[in-house]
Parts: sequence; structure tokens; C-alpha cells
Amino acid sequence: MTSLIPILSLLIFLPLVGALLVFALRQSASAARWLALAFGAAEFVLACAPLALDRQGTAQVGVPTGFFLYQDHGWIDRFGIRFTLGMDGISLVMVILTAFITIVAIIASWKVKERQGLYLSLLLALQGAVQGLFLSLDLFLFYLFWEAMLIPMLFLIGVWGTGRPVYSTIKFFLYTFVGSLLMLLAIIALYLMHGAQTESYTFALPALMHTTVPYQLGLWLFGAFLLSFAIKFPLFPLHTWQPDAYCDAPVAGTLMLASLLSKTAAYGLIRIAYPLFPEASRALTPLVYVVAVLGICYFAWVAFAQRDMKRMLAYSSVSHMGFVALGIAAWSPVAVSGALMQMVNHAITTGALFVMVGMLDERVESRDLSDFGGVWGKVPVLAFFFLIFNMASAGVPGLNNFVSELIVLVGVFKVAPAAALGAFLGSVLTLIYTVRLVQEVLFGKESKPTVLAEVSLREGSVLVLLAVVVVYLGVHPGPVLDLFKAPLELLLNK
Repeated sequence: MTSLIPILSLLIFLPLVGALLVFALRQSASAARWLALAFGAAEFVLACAPLALDRQGTAQVGVPTGFFLYQDHGWIDRFGIRFTLGMDGISLVMVILTAFITIVAIIASWKVKERQGLYLSLLLALQGAVQGLFLSLDLFLFYLFWEAMLIPMLFLIGVWGTGRPVYSTIKFFLYTFVGSLLMLLAIIALYLMHGAQTESYTFALPALMHTTVPYQLGLWLFGAFLLSFAIKFPLFPLHTWQPDAYCDAPVAGTLMLASLLSKTAAYGLIRIAYPLFPEASRALTPLVYVVAVLGICYFAWVAFAQRDMKRMLAYSSVSHMGFVALGIAAWSPVAVSGALMQMVNHAITTGALFVMVGMLDERVESRDLSDFGGVWGKVPVLAFFFLIFNMASAGVPGLNNFVSELIVLVGVFKVAPAAALGAFLGSVLTLIYTVRLVQEVLFGKESKPTVLAEVSLREGSVLVLLAVVVVYLGVHPGPVLDLFKAPLELLLNK
């Protein structure tokens, strides 16, 4: 359906307008903070608005099947480039997730000391780019937002980062830029091929789905998309930029990287790469299985060896993302729905842990495990939330990660039992390093006396909000899974 209110365009441009206004008020940190939070809250309300619409809809001429909100406007007609946006159940969940995580990032940035207005405006600009990517149905537009995400993130790491921010920024840029070039070449090749076959040159994703791609060429084009998305994911062995970027980025930057930017890569695989090249994707499925399982196990093992909590969580994050890759590779309704659910749960749980490590770092000015111990007896409220989110990350039943990882394992086991067993081994390793982290931080013996402050009202509100979502998705994931059902039926049958 089309709406009298251009909801999809507003979802993209509202944060961008907010970014400009916050930047204009950058001289007043207090005004910039509250204005950024107001725009973040407005975006979240707008993102949730489609939940009240009739998402079944009826078929309309020119509207791709399965999209209950759709906008199509001419842009660069000479080259077949249009401003085409669409929303189905998958993109709806991703849009809501983006709005929610951005609110958490804004509140987590409340005490940024230097150039806070600019910092918050970059967060809102990044949100607008991510929303645009999740809504794009034109491959040129998708690529534009894919590249646009890079700009605010580079500034967030390079200007407000710690450790070696310039090194991490350059490394992040080089990896993602190379991957982006490969994707661009594949998009142009597909564009030219479709035009030669139909005499209609277009970047419209629904039209490109009907392009006949020779098998050998399809392998190369799918490989280009796969490699580009694998870098941003990141998948083993293309991950070496990730620990540095995650550790050196400020708290909100790490939150956006881990919770959202990695999800854009997984979304690209599901929405674009696998439906466009079904034969090529099936041929390379064993490779993705191997890479995903190696990543789950290897990164869990490396996480166990870390003393820096943020670096430990960085490796833990990419290990958990291996379940997403595994579910996508299986390309079955159960496995892919589990992968999508894992994308949501990973964003919430890992994001919460990065926020909590930021809180501990702010209090002690250290992330080293050796500088902690006995936290449970000093700040029980903070310790309680730290325990909850670690339990969720470890896959404890009743919390969110358990549901999605179980669905992925069940779906993958039906088609690739060996891969499922390998991933299960990785989940056992996850439990080991999580227990070690909780033991040393909460119940271990501290090496030197430290004074910790209990969570403030601002911090507590964020932690309660995240904990409620963790528990809700753990005990009642049905509504989210239902949103994935209809779009997956269409994607898997293409």
C-alpha cells in the first residue's frame, strides 16, 4: 500500500534533519543532548507506526508482492535509478531495531565531554543511512546508503576513539572500501546484463530478480556480494579490522557497529545476494558453512584468552554472528528465521554488554579483568544487569539468545548435521568464557581496592529497557517470528 504520509521517506530524513539541527545547537551541550533524544524518540514512534497498519494488504499494480508500504519516485531516470523504498516484515523489524539501538546510543553518550553536539549529530546521520539501507529496493540506492554509513562511523572512531583510533579508522576504511568496490562492480554487471536482455536498464531489485545469469558468471557476481558483506559481517578470516575498531571506538560507536552495521551485511545477504543468485549460492553453501563454524568456534576460543573486556566482547560478538551466517547458508524457512531472530537478539544482548563495559570503564578507567573483582558486593544493581546480559549471551533458556540459536541449530541440522554440531561446540565454548568473565568481575578477588558508584537513574533506565527486551524476546518471540514468515516465503521461493 502507499500511505498519504510518506512514512518510509520520513524514517530516513527525520534523523538527517535531526542531525543538522543538533549540529546547529552544538555550542549548547544540554540542548544538543535533549534535541537528539527527542529526535531519537520520534524516530522510534514513527518506526513502530506500521505495526498498527494492515500488513496483509492487497496486490497493487507496480508494487512488489509482499511489501505493505511502498514508495517509488523518479530520480536519475536516464540511468534507470529511482528512489524506491519498500517495507515488509523483515525491514520493519530492522527499522524498529535501528531506532531502538540509536536511542540507547544517544543516552549512552550523555557524558561525552568533547564536541558532544557533533558527536550526537553523527549518530543521527548514521541512523538515517542505516534506515535507508533497510528500506531500499533500488540497488544503486542501497549502495549509496551502504557507503554513506561509512562516513559518520569513520569520524566517530577517528575523533572520539581511544587507543589507536587513526590506525583503526584507516584499517576499517580500507577493508570496507575494497568490499564496497566489489559490490559496485557486481551491481553494474547485473545492471548491464539485465538491460541487454530486456532493453530496460534499471537498478530495481524486483526487476533484477528476473535476470538470467549464466552459472559461471553468477558464481563471480555472488562471490563479489558475499565478500563485500562478509567483510562488514565480519566472517573469518576477514575479521581483523573488527577487534581494533570495536575496542578503539567510543561506546556509542561500538554499539552502532556491533548492533547495526554488522546487521546490514546479513540483511544484504538475505535480501539481495541469495535471492539474486540461487544456483551460485547453493554451490558456495559448503564454503559458508565451514567459514561460519570456524568463526563460531575460533572466535569463542580467542575471546577466552582476552583480558580486555571490550576486546573479549568484540570476539564474542563476531562468534555469535556466525550463527547468523550459518542460518542464512542453510536457506530454509526455519534456519533463516532463526538467523533473523539472532540478528535482533545479538544486537540487543551484545549492545547491552558493550554499554555495561563502558559504564565500568567510566568508573575505574580500565577494562582489564585484573582491575575488577567483588563487583557483586559493591554495586549489586549494576552487577545484576551484568549477570543478566551475560546469561543471555551464553544462551541461558528463558532469555533471548537461546531462542534464536536453538532455531538456527534445528534448521541447520535438518540440512547439514555436521555444521550444526560444530556450531553447538562453539556455543559450549561461549559458556566457558562467559562464566570466566562473570566469575572474575562479579565474584573474584580484587587485586586492588576500588570504589564503584551504583548505576544512576539515566543508566538504570537504559539497562531496565534492555533487560525487558531480553526477557520478552526470550519468553515470547512469536510476534517477531510471525513478521518474518510471509517475506521469507517469498524470498525462499525465488
